Amino acid sequence: MENVTRRDLLKGSSIIALASVLPMSGVFAKSIKNGIDKLVDDKGNFVLLPLPYKEDFLEPYLDAETVHFHYTYHHGGAVKGANKDLKMIKKALEKNDFSIVDYWTKKLQYHFSSHVLHTIYWTNLTNKETKPKGELLKRIEKQFGSVDKLKSLLYKISKSVMGSGWGVLAYQPFADSLVVLQVENHERLTQWGAIPLLALDVWEHSYYLKYQNRRGEYLKQIMKIINWDDVERRFEIAKRLV
Repeated sequence: MENVTRRDLLKGSSIIALASVLPMSGVFAKSIKNGIDKLVDDKGNFVLLPLPYKEDFLEPYLDAETVHFHYTYHHGGAVKGANKDLKMIKKALEKNDFSIVDYWTKKLQYHFSSHVLHTIYWTNLTNKETKPKGELLKRIEKQFGSVDKLKSLLYKISKSVMGSGWGVLAYQPFADSLVVLQVENHERLTQWGAIPLLALDVWEHSYYLKYQNRRGEYLKQIMKIINWDDVERRFEIAKRLV
């Protein structure tokens, strides 16, 4: 009964898990399965993948201290939280007591969504300028007019997120199109089935030590170091997954 319960719970989160995809080579080669970020271990527990670079790799755009606290305590905290949520849902099923199960399922949505988006965020960044190319570039130009216009849209929706959240470029398989999403917290205002390719974190913990309350300045700087090669690979894998 225990294994069935855990498997069913993870299957229920499959849309989010599918959303996080990585290339089959590079730093994360041992941390992926079938092109998908391996966010759980063989026992079904959520796991924190290692950073794809040293903590000072993104300087001067992002400082090492921010990367350390962000990755270790915020992303890491989300992984711990998701494991606790899953454990509490499992206990509720074992005891046949569903009095507060809605609380834990909402917490799992929150923590696991954070885990997925943070995993993408780290690989979406590099320390040099890259540019979209190939099929991704063609799609961007067709749907948004140009890369600069897409960046302007991403900047605007990310900067204006109410409170904490993300700006996301995703692939929407139902429409076979790219879509820009303004995500509140980690899990609100998303689209069913949309697979995130690029995640811009605008929670204050991602920039406050260096940029204080200047969210716009932070966004301008990380826009310079988007790893478009990673975004392109995610796009190609996302199209094959559906």
